[in-house]
Amino acid sequence: MTYNKIIECLYDLRDADKVIFKEKKFGIISNNSLGIYHKDLKIIAKDIGQNNELALQLFDSGIYEARLLCSKMFKPKDVTEPLMEKWVKTFENWEICDSFCMGLFSKSEFAIAKILEWSERESQFEKRASFAILASYCMADKTSENELFEQFFLIIKREANDERQYVKKAINWALRNIGKRNIDLNRKAIDVAREILKFESKSAKWIAKNALAELQKENIRMSDYPRDHYRKPIINSVYKM
Repeated sequence: MTYNKIIECLYDLRDADKVIFKEKKFGIISNNSLGIYHKDLKIIAKDIGQNNELALQLFDSGIYEARLLCSKMFKPKDVTEPLMEKWVKTFENWEICDSFCMGLFSKSEFAIAKILEWSERESQFEKRASFAILASYCMADKTSENELFEQFFLIIKREANDERQYVKKAINWALRNIGKRNIDLNRKAIDVAREILKFESKSAKWIAKNALAELQKENIRMSDYPRDHYRKPIINSVYKM
């Protein structure tokens, strides 16, 4: 499918009522939006397949949904730092931020560097991008040892007082996902949440309480990454204690 055909397809699907609905229901405020649901864009992206050249053209069109398509069509292994910096500065809501972070950034070779770097950014969605990458990276990286993820507790605690809705939600998301990698990280994430609970800010207390509510569930769905270690019988016996 050519660039012009894709744009034509997007305009055929435009729905002004959906633009309003997404803003009211999900807080998705977007410029130059056609009002196409994410699930419909996934179908289009799947039909087209990965294509870096088309993805870049779509992003540069300035059409909101075309940019979302870019996040689904660009190959993660081909992501560069200049592209990441170009894209992250345009994020205007959580939907496009998370689409790029989950689909591309967390799978790129620069994931860890950008988690650390962007956690110090002032812009709401640039900072959210740091923690959205982290939340996704927890599931994308199935082999790294616990020490890699333990380092992120420092930035989670450092930024836990940020009162902005989409930042604190991403911090909470990242903390919960670290705690769901395996039983040892679960215990450490619970300890970190208890530390954050002692902070004075409303944001920190919400992050901690919400994380504890999930991480302490008896039936919590937990992974066993890195698998070669957490499949050992001795770990299973510890888990039952």
